[in-house]
Amino acid sequence: MLIDDLTKQNELFDIFINLVKIPSPSLGEENVANFIVDFFSKNGINAKTDNYGNVVAKIEGNHPDKKPILLSAHMDVVGDNSPINPQIIDDKYIATDKTRTLGADDKAGVACAMFLAKEIKNSNLAHGGIEILFTKDEECGTTGIHNANLKEFESKYVLVLDSDKLGEVLIAGASYTKFFLELYSAKSGHSGVDIHLKDRVNAAYLIAQLISKIPQGVYKADDLGTVTSINLGSIVAGGTENCLKTLSDKKIDNYTKYVAQNSMTNIINPQAYACFSIRSSEKSTEEHLKNEILNIIDDFNKQYEGLAKAKATFEVHLPPFEKSDDDTITKVGTVAAQNVGIKAKISSFHAGAETHIYANETNKNGEKFIPCLLGVADIYNMHSSDEYVDFKTLEQGFNFVKEMFKVFNQY
Repeated sequence: MLIDDLTKQNELFDIFINLVKIPSPSLGEENVANFIVDFFSKNGINAKTDNYGNVVAKIEGNHPDKKPILLSAHMDVVGDNSPINPQIIDDKYIATDKTRTLGADDKAGVACAMFLAKEIKNSNLAHGGIEILFTKDEECGTTGIHNANLKEFESKYVLVLDSDKLGEVLIAGASYTKFFLELYSAKSGHSGVDIHLKDRVNAAYLIAQLISKIPQGVYKADDLGTVTSINLGSIVAGGTENCLKTLSDKKIDNYTKYVAQNSMTNIINPQAYACFSIRSSEKSTEEHLKNEILNIIDDFNKQYEGLAKAKATFEVHLPPFEKSDDDTITKVGTVAAQNVGIKAKISSFHAGAETHIYANETNKNGEKFIPCLLGVADIYNMHSSDEYVDFKTLEQGFNFVKEMFKVFNQY
């Protein structure tokens, strides 16, 4: 089967292929945004680009007692402006020619939202309306959604069409906090001449002791998956300065090993550092973990008072997407999945997405958004030149989103 044969089968596939053929690296989405706005305009749908270049579209509701729902996806893909040459593999997959990414993340979501908008615009279904936001720069800095005017949307519920497995309904997601640990000893010295002196303690050795007391891995889990975790990313300590200065002049296969092997061992090390990530979909548990860490450090500082001191710094890079007490989307997703013959996978995810921004913002009416991350296709090897999508699941995913819209409007 050829690409042209596939696009003739189904307008959804035609929209998707046209989208992926337009390069749209982060902050270079203008051409794909123009394509989307032109598509909406030709189909009588009100659409525009905002001041930042995000696409905003709206279909007014036709029933006064029903509420609108917001569909969201991002236009940028991992990759550059080089050509994208999609092809069919095994009459089942849309793949790249192995020269760059395909961009199914997230043009599968964009295509489903576009096609649904066209179908609803021309249908007699009683509904409360569809609002659409297609963002720029989700992959690199999430600057698109941060620069979107979320206060212009009336919807309370948001379907973020950006998960990589069909039927996923992800109702919570983890924050990302960087935890930086610093440790300094009061006195340094020569590891031979001064090694016997009781007022000299080795910061590299002490940070190893301290780290061994700090939790690592899963800190809390529930029936949805991991709630809170902590991961040690790096430890840097000892006499590394001299060998670090020479790295730019050398071609080394393993820089980490080189630094470890060539660090100075004749120093009683005065400083040491470690960097961790903390992820949590529950604010209270993250705060409990932070307090536990601070108590461990406080105990350490009391033990080594006058000899060494440690301190922690926490930097929040992404707020948590906490599970809502409102289970409307869970119920809608479960019923819709059954109606179209797939299984809804209600879960949380231990990473970040635009859901996190929505979950911490309010709409035009001052209501807190209730988002979920929705899977509209099985996408494999995202962000790589080996990326491919099962196009049959894409069609099922569209039917799933369409059915969710119908079920939502029956509530």
